Amino acid sequence: MPTQLSDVLHIGNYTLSYDAIRQGRFPGALSAYETQTLLFCQQWLSGQETFTLFTSGSTGTPKSITFHRQQMIASAHMTGKALGLVAGDRALVSLPTQYIGGQMMLVRGFELQLHLTILPPSSMPLSAFTEDTHFDFLSFVPLQLQNSLAQTPEKIAILHRAKAILLGGAPVSQSLEAQLQAIQAPIYHTYGMTETISHIALKKLTTSGKQPYFTVLEGIKISLDGRGCLVIRAPFLNDEPVVTNDVVQLLSPSTFEWMGRIDHVINSGGVKVQAEKVEQGVEKVLLKLNLHKRFFVAPLPDALLGEKVTLFIEGSPLSTSEEKSLTDELSIFLTHYEKPKSIRYVPAFSQTASGKLDKRQSMASIAV
Repeated sequence: MPTQLSDVLHIGNYTLSYDAIRQGRFPGALSAYETQTLLFCQQWLSGQETFTLFTSGSTGTPKSITFHRQQMIASAHMTGKALGLVAGDRALVSLPTQYIGGQMMLVRGFELQLHLTILPPSSMPLSAFTEDTHFDFLSFVPLQLQNSLAQTPEKIAILHRAKAILLGGAPVSQSLEAQLQAIQAPIYHTYGMTETISHIALKKLTTSGKQPYFTVLEGIKISLDGRGCLVIRAPFLNDEPVVTNDVVQLLSPSTFEWMGRIDHVINSGGVKVQAEKVEQGVEKVLLKLNLHKRFFVAPLPDALLGEKVTLFIEGSPLSTSEEKSLTDELSIFLTHYEKPKSIRYVPAFSQTASGKLDKRQSMASIAV
């Protein structure tokens, strides 16, 4: 739908008309992030036909992908239809706009005629607003919402009034999902990637209709390859298959359960261990012991096993008694092969530019 010249967006401390953005009439005191964001907005509003995006690099070497404008428009309308967004709804953009998640929030705003408010990415995006601020549509990475609930609980009223809240870019922990049940608005965990132009499936985490699985959006077709990994076809991708490294269980032609990444399978003594399954067990034990630590599971080389299941914990080491309690409890939730054979401590985990945990860099930061 054509954008009206009277339309405006809010970015930082500025309110700009779409007409001013098209003409490049930007304020002089913009941050680098605001300038980069408005340059994309200018390109979009001026009708640019192709856009090159970069993958985040969280699961491999970052690569560039070029999409046509009409592909991005089709994706935006698919999301708008799924979430019931209408012209005039208010949307908060608090994700990095140089990556697909934030950039598609902008495209949805323009194409669905939403009122956009754009903030530089931060760990607590709601802290910039008063409790009576109204947004219909918001999107976060899980860490942003977790920090907001912990540090600015009074801002939960902003979330209650939303039509839809998206969480993407990382798994949603069991502890965060439990906290989300206090929020009245529907919250969805997203599944997607740069190659699929943002999400192609949603899992409802709150309110009526809560689901333990992902449901693909209208027009998306899914199947499995010989490895048991998800294959995606979408009309706006010209039905060219996107072959993922995500091991899933197909529950129906339109629903699936995500099990983990095939490149996160640890071959320990000839037994294949899915790292994400181990992480689920670790999280249950840490919650039970009231130990609030970020962690991940990955392999380390081992002369006997080939690869040993290793638990990496952020921050200062646990005490001897805490570590013993942890290992004892893990025996209840995990098999002998799944139970971590080693625990390593990392002072601070590394993150990619898009805010995702960088496991490889985090492991490289310590002597293993």
